[in-house]
Amino acid sequence: MTLTRKFRLVLAAAALTLTAAPAALAQTAPATTAGPLKIGYTNVDYVISQMPESKQIESQLKDYSTQLKNQLDAKVADYRKKVDAYQALPQTTPDAIRADKEKELQTMQTSIQEFQQSAEQSVQQRQQTLLKPVYDKLQKTIDVVSEKNGYTYVFNSDAGFGTTPILLHGPKDGDISDLVLKEMGVTPGQNAAPAPSAAPKAAPATTPAATPAASKTKVKKK
Repeated sequence: MTLTRKFRLVLAAAALTLTAAPAALAQTAPATTAGPLKIGYTNVDYVISQMPESKQIESQLKDYSTQLKNQLDAKVADYRKKVDAYQALPQTTPDAIRADKEKELQTMQTSIQEFQQSAEQSVQQRQQTLLKPVYDKLQKTIDVVSEKNGYTYVFNSDAGFGTTPILLHGPKDGDISDLVLKEMGVTPGQNAAPAPSAAPKAAPATTPAATPAASKTKVKKK
């Protein structure tokens, strides 16, 4: 093989190497992002307060809470009657009978306190049960709105009572709350009812005062 031919083969090989290099670099280069992320946010409490279901849930919780309150009030009234009867016992009432009445009153008082705690928990459980389909509907609608409008992520701008919102700042055009309401067929601002995010208490503070101890309940003789 002549020197000239060898030189031509070297040049050809070099040309092939240089040609293949860009292709190899293109294959190993990191893929670029298809497009910028579009981030939106919504106020969940606001959206729920605008939904027709909100008023229905509020009414149902109010009725349920009133029923429990009436039961508690009846227990308290019965307790107070027995307290009045105890205080009206004759001075000659034996200590054994007084002690038995005191024990009965203490049992009633404990029962009332336990009922009040149970009632509050029951109202909270009822609230969660009623709100679950509302949250499910809201989530599905947020998914639909996000896909229609190209939002990659959606945050909640109000994380609820006593907690820090997930979103601390954002542009107004990133708020999809009204879009979510319109997707559900709700006109934003038409319902002024607050979101039922805090369960109403089953009864006010009507817990009876502590029953006097046995050693302090004797009526002074006149």
